[in-house]
Amino acid sequence: MPLRKKSRTPKSTQAVESRFANVNGVRLHYLIAGIGDPVILLHGYAETSHMWRPLMAKLSSTHTVIAPDLRGAGQSSTPAAGYTKAEMAQDIHALALKLGYRNIRIVGHDIGLMVAYAYAAQYSSEVDRIVLMDAFLPGIGSWRDVWLMRDLWHFHFYGKTPLALVHGRERIYFEHFWNDFAADARHSVPERDRRIYAKAYARPGGMRAGFEYFRAFEKDAEDFARFAQTPLPMPMLVLAGEKASGDALIQQARLVATNVEGVIVRKSGHWLMEEAPDQVIPKLVEFLGR
Repeated sequence: MPLRKKSRTPKSTQAVESRFANVNGVRLHYLIAGIGDPVILLHGYAETSHMWRPLMAKLSSTHTVIAPDLRGAGQSSTPAAGYTKAEMAQDIHALALKLGYRNIRIVGHDIGLMVAYAYAAQYSSEVDRIVLMDAFLPGIGSWRDVWLMRDLWHFHFYGKTPLALVHGRERIYFEHFWNDFAADARHSVPERDRRIYAKAYARPGGMRAGFEYFRAFEKDAEDFARFAQTPLPMPMLVLAGEKASGDALIQQARLVATNVEGVIVRKSGHWLMEEAPDQVIPKLVEFLGR
């Protein structure tokens, strides 16, 4: 018999499992792989847990890596409420406890970084390290002046009329984010992934839930201003795109934490994992492995 060709896919990638858990009144979908101390990866808007697969392949030989779909995104349920980042962090904390993990390391991109910060602020003794990746912290410093706020319209784009406008046109709407927030739209989120994300948000309740992330910003700002009164003590890494958040997120981080390492990702826009994987993935692996 002819020998079967070995797969070129890393074993750690092959080992990624897709699971569900009922926690905190919501059904969360999550990816899990690997062995060792737990690392939780939180995606942002216009993406799902799928964005983390390349990083999971690198981390899962030394860590148990958990990448949930946030409340309202991916294959997770889309309840009517619960979209403040403090509440969403409580979802993730409940998931961690259900999986048997109390002390974790956590990474968040975009909306996910807000949830990661809210997690660390509410459960600081249970977070060993935290990474914030390109966006901003509502309520901290000059947050209304940060780079992403140049397109303020989409932060107020929710309700009956916006939902009607994007119905059946989800892909068109998300192209604004994937293209306009990249340093170069030709080297942003890949086409295959765009199809995956557009389909995920087009499911019943998906666009409404995503809009709720933005509707909650004013309450998030109140919560974060209160959280910041107690600076985070654990090591924090901030990765910011040179053509996106730049130094703004790093300066915000230094207002909420005492041990901050800031890195500007050269020539990258907002989509760090897709635009600059050669810079971002090794840095994440090194920091999380310390």
